[in-house]
Amino acid sequence: MDHHAGNAQKGLRGRALVVVVSIIAALGGLLFGYDTGIIGVALLGLARDFALNDTLKQIVTGAIILGALVGCLGTGPISDRIGRRWSIALVGLVFTIGSILSAAAPSVGVLILARFILGLSAGSATQIIPVYIAEVTPPAHRGKLVVMFQFMVVFGILVAYLTGYALGHQWRWMFALGIIPSVVLMIGMLLPESPRWLLGKNRESEALGILERVRGNREGAQQELNEIKEISAQPEGTWKDLFSSWVRPALIAGFGIAMFSQITGNNALIYYAPTILSDAGFGDSASVLAAVGGAVLINLATILGIFLVDRIGRKRFLLWMVPGSAVALFVMGALFVGGSPENAAAQWTLVGCLAIYMALNSSFGVCLWLINAEVYPLFVRGKGASVGAFSHWIFNLLMTLTTLSLISALGTSGTFWLYGLITLVALVFIVRYVPETMGRSLEEIEADLRNGTFFPARRKKVAKGAATPS
Repeated sequence: MDHHAGNAQKGLRGRALVVVVSIIAALGGLLFGYDTGIIGVALLGLARDFALNDTLKQIVTGAIILGALVGCLGTGPISDRIGRRWSIALVGLVFTIGSILSAAAPSVGVLILARFILGLSAGSATQIIPVYIAEVTPPAHRGKLVVMFQFMVVFGILVAYLTGYALGHQWRWMFALGIIPSVVLMIGMLLPESPRWLLGKNRESEALGILERVRGNREGAQQELNEIKEISAQPEGTWKDLFSSWVRPALIAGFGIAMFSQITGNNALIYYAPTILSDAGFGDSASVLAAVGGAVLINLATILGIFLVDRIGRKRFLLWMVPGSAVALFVMGALFVGGSPENAAAQWTLVGCLAIYMALNSSFGVCLWLINAEVYPLFVRGKGASVGAFSHWIFNLLMTLTTLSLISALGTSGTFWLYGLITLVALVFIVRYVPETMGRSLEEIEADLRNGTFFPARRKKVAKGAATPS
């Protein structure tokens, strides 16, 4: 089957093939983003048709995340067994089934099941697609092309908000439109397999052929193949291997950055932004339109990330963006002191701060899938990416199931301030535990793990010692 996939791409070589591969694979991100964003808009109509209270709203929203937890953990072993490419095609198929069932749901129970099925594919997409792109692309372009996946996620959220605004309360059509990109994703996976996966299956000639087309020359391809062979000589790792002491720093970085991407509140506010704005005095249409503004800024921030992660680095990009999101959270909390904002100036300040927060906090989304695709050793990369995706989804589920309840318990002010404090903790974590991977091959990153120089502080200490005369 890989031979036919190769023929399908025979006319493309070098950078052109890499870009085509990454864009088609990143369609899974569009599906993920669309189904993430559309529920926030659809809830306005669903609440009327099915008489949903806050608890049911959280369950309907959270069902996709529960499915994602199952999907992200199951995809790692599957992708290690059947390959990255066919795993992505399977993601498209499951997305299609879930979209059809969501659109036709006759009851809340069926809708919850459909959202769970969509979650299976969304969780799988976040595990396998960044890994596939990272394993196919060269180090110089890996950052921007893996971030293409995140751009498609946030673009999908924008498309969802615009679709919801155009369709009003016609939530069935909102869900049905997700079928289109899912079918394209299945067709588009006539792509070359990951050369690293092929080499792990002792298919060296196929791996070399794909590397030649992706890199554009035989000499560079052979050199990279030799580097991969040095690293990939050991057999596929187990879950126990993933938790071994020398791999643990990668686990901390990948799991932690995914956790903070959620507990700082971003996806929770994306899900419930129309509801929060409606409670602040905006009408349904105005609430959706205001949320569109935030989604536009998220897209612009992600485009900025595409250009910057391979120029200034993943870590520095986070440190530039995240502090401003904390400030926006504290300001939003202040606006809700004493109740919802009542005058127009306060209401529009809320809209502006919400949009700025969503844009700046989206830097986590820009970097988390990239970091999780880069930091793990090859022999446990599929499983490691699964753990990173699991962290994202388990904390996403926690936030989704608690946000409206947290607002009821702490008030909107207290909830925003809590998210702001967590964001400050996230900054400390980034400084101490997130390494810079810009411009480094996956094999060089793995060597840091083996040498005990993965964490930034440890690498500086070793470098200082090496520079000091004995």
